[in-house]
Amino acid sequence: MQTISAILWRKLDSPGHDACRLEQSDSAWQLDGCAVFLESSGRTAQLHYRVRCDKAWRTQWGTVKGWLGGRTVDACFTRDARGKWKRDDDIFPNLERCIDLDLGFTPATNLIALRRMNLAIGESAEAPAAWLDLSADHLDELSQRYRRTSDSCYAYDAPRFGYAASLEVAPIGFVLHYPGLWQVESISR
Repeated sequence: MQTISAILWRKLDSPGHDACRLEQSDSAWQLDGCAVFLESSGRTAQLHYRVRCDKAWRTQWGTVKGWLGGRTVDACFTRDARGKWKRDDDIFPNLERCIDLDLGFTPATNLIALRRMNLAIGESAEAPAAWLDLSADHLDELSQRYRRTSDSCYAYDAPRFGYAASLEVAPIGFVLHYPGLWQVESISR
């Protein structure tokens, strides 16, 4: 894997940071990062994550390892050729239309949908994702909609959370400003 870009975010709604790098090989893209933050319930979290996508930005698998308060987190999720999301041999039902894995504790995984859809200015698209609910240690569908409003901005809507905002995005696809949630501190190529 060759590193393409690296980024450091600061959490805006509670203390925390996230560092991630985007890597590329001949056959895949990969996000590799670590988030350290104070969760809204007051638990401290330290989570290493890795998400692998094929060359067309379709998620193949993702891992999350670390801890959340006193609980150890060690999860591996895969998406098979039929679009079934699994953890070990357990299948998560009704996620076949979810191409992307969304790790809700980091802004890194928004890059996957943005790169895969490659929207032109003025275009919009639904991007349902297999969303990791850390509190339940479970994948569930997250309905999302992106509309590209300029070279560097997307209108984003996640109705489940009542969240809608304009995301500022770097040319590589990393979100630079996620209003109320994350702000870039450093990005390198």
